[in-house]
Amino acid sequence: MPNIESAIKRVRTSEKANEKNSAQISAMRTAIKKFEKAVEAKADNVQDLFKEATRAIDMALSKGLIHKNKANREKSRLASKLSK
Repeated sequence: MPNIESAIKRVRTSEKANEKNSAQISAMRTAIKKFEKAVEAKADNVQDLFKEATRAIDMALSKGLIHKNKANREKSRLASKLSK
């Protein structure tokens, strides 16, 4: 544990940011998995789940949690599963 006040504060803020970022990435992964399961089960709400998944990917991208190319790759992969 650091002794300097600013370093102590930095540890606190980075822990908060880490929790927030982890939650955002987890939500993105969950949305993608929900969509993929719905596609396999041929569910009715596939279009809505696709919209949610792409929104989650875009939000993670806007926060800088994933790279632009990864976001585009994931969205493309989901769109191709939707069109099949």
